[in-house]
Amino acid sequence: MKVILTDEIRGLGTRGDIVTVKGGYARNFLIPKNLAREATAGNLKAIEQEKKKWALLAQQEKEVAQKAAASVKGVKVTIRKRTGESGQLFGSVTANEIADALEAKGVQVEKRRIELDHPIKTLGVHDVEVRLHRDVTAQIQVEVVPLGVEKIEEPPAPPTPAEK
Repeated sequence: MKVILTDEIRGLGTRGDIVTVKGGYARNFLIPKNLAREATAGNLKAIEQEKKKWALLAQQEKEVAQKAAASVKGVKVTIRKRTGESGQLFGSVTANEIADALEAKGVQVEKRRIELDHPIKTLGVHDVEVRLHRDVTAQIQVEVVPLGVEKIEEPPAPPTPAEK
């Protein structure tokens, strides 16, 4: 069944694309959720009119995403998790926990925007990608530390004789 996408669907296409999908997927998921319309002659004409509006909207969304990426870029969050004696985590760090840690730092990111290539199941520092827009991504660092262990910072170096 041919449908016209009215929203970006990862792995399928972007707004305004005409794609062929299984009939059940279109009737039971895409069309009821207003993610697509059936590709009829009338809908094709209506989509042509909306493409101009979508282009302007996409540009605005991209600008907002670039500003958000600048605020997120290089942020390092610390997540405390329970560990076993061997240092292995009980469970894994989820995108929801990372989003909560970012929110505690004053950065608003939806959990579905945080992309984990594989579950974080070990202690240490991990690089995580945040996809804020189809063309805009930012890297953050997630440090996983055992629960109950405080991070020990090095004391400042004593002043040298020249500084006295």
